[in-house]
Amino acid sequence: MTSKQASRRELLVGAAAAATAAATASAAATTKPLIPIPPGLKIAVSANQPSKPHMQYLKQLGVEWLSLAPVQSEATAEGFIKQRKTWEDEGFHVYNIGSGVGPSGSLHNMPEVTLNLPGRDQKIEEYLNYIRYLGQAKIPYSTYAHMGNGIWSSGRVMSKRGYSARDGNSNSPDWKGVWAGKTYTGPLSHGRVYSEQEIWDNYTYFIKKVVPVAEEAGVRIGIHPDDPPMRMLAGVPRCIFSNFEGYKRAIEIANSPNIGVCFCVGSWLEAPLESTGAKPEDAIRYFAAKKMLFKVHFRNVTAPLPHFTEALIDDGYYDLSKVMQTLVDVKFDGVVIPDHIPAVGLSPEAPDHSRGQGAKGEYTPHPGLAYLIGSMNAMLKAAQRNASRG
Repeated sequence: MTSKQASRRELLVGAAAAATAAATASAAATTKPLIPIPPGLKIAVSANQPSKPHMQYLKQLGVEWLSLAPVQSEATAEGFIKQRKTWEDEGFHVYNIGSGVGPSGSLHNMPEVTLNLPGRDQKIEEYLNYIRYLGQAKIPYSTYAHMGNGIWSSGRVMSKRGYSARDGNSNSPDWKGVWAGKTYTGPLSHGRVYSEQEIWDNYTYFIKKVVPVAEEAGVRIGIHPDDPPMRMLAGVPRCIFSNFEGYKRAIEIANSPNIGVCFCVGSWLEAPLESTGAKPEDAIRYFAAKKMLFKVHFRNVTAPLPHFTEALIDDGYYDLSKVMQTLVDVKFDGVVIPDHIPAVGLSPEAPDHSRGQGAKGEYTPHPGLAYLIGSMNAMLKAAQRNASRG
C-alpha cells in the first residue's frame, strides 16, 4: 500500500468514526431520562371515574397510586395534564394512562400493527403521538398489548363461592376474541394462517419506530402478555408474548431502557408451565434484574387451559403470596394492581360490575376491590417482614 493510499484509508476510517460518534451524540441528546418514580412497591388500582364518592372510597382503602384509562376526546397532552391534575389535586399519584387511544380508536391490541393490515402506519403514528403526549404530561408509564385478534373468553360463570367471573373454556362454542367493539372467532379470525416470522417482523417494524419516541419522551412502555397465552389462536400465532423465551427476545430487539414488561400474573397462569416456560416468580426475577419490569397485574385463575376461570386471590390454583414475596425480594419499584375483579357483592347484570358503576351511571363502591386491596396489603406486609428477617 502506498503512503497516499494509507493516508486516504486513514481519512476514511477517521470520517466513519466521526460520523458514528456524531450519531451516538445525537441519539444521546434526544434521549431523556425516564420520568422519575419514587422507590418501593406501590399497590395501585384502575380508576376512571373522578367523582367525589369514588375518590373517597379509594382513600378509605388506603389507595394512593392509580392506573387511568384515556378518554378519546381528550387524548392529548393537555387532556392528560388535566386528567393527572384532577386526581393529584385530591392527593393521588398517576402512574399510568393506558391502554392507548387515538383519533382512529384503540391503540392497544391493534390488528393493523400485529398483522400488517391496511392502516398500520396510521395506527403507529397515532401511537407515537400518544407516547409524546404522555411524556409532555409527565406520565411515567403506559401499557401496550400486541394481540392481533383480541382477548379470548367464553363468557362469565358463577364460581363455587357464588361470585361472577370471566370464563375461558377453549372448547366452548362461545369461545371468541373481543377488543374495541370487534369480535373474532375461529377457525380463522382473519381469513388465513399467519406465520410466526410475519408476527416477529411486524413487531420489529413497530418497536423500532416506538423506541426513539419513548426515549425522547422519557416514558416507560410495558408490554402485556397475550390473554390467553396460546401459541396459536384462530390462525394468528401468539409466539412472542405467550412465553418466556419470546418475551426475552422481544425485549432484546427493542434494546431500550424504556421498553419492558407489564407482567399480568393472571394471563401467565392461564397457560401450563410447559407452555410459558417459566413460573411467574422466575420471569419476575429475570426482568426485574434488567430493570425492565414496570407494572404487575395481580390476578389468579382456577386452572390453566384448556379451561380457566378468573378467581379471587385466595380462590385460584396458584399461591400468589409467592409472587408478592418475589416482588419484595427484587425490590420492585413499580405498581401492582388487582386485575379483572370478579363481581363480589355486586349484581353480575350491572352495566360494569368490574368497576363499580351502577345502573344509572353513578359510582357504586366495589366490595371485591376492598377484598383484593386488603389481601394484597396483607401479603405485602408479610413479604416485607420475611425480607427483613432474611
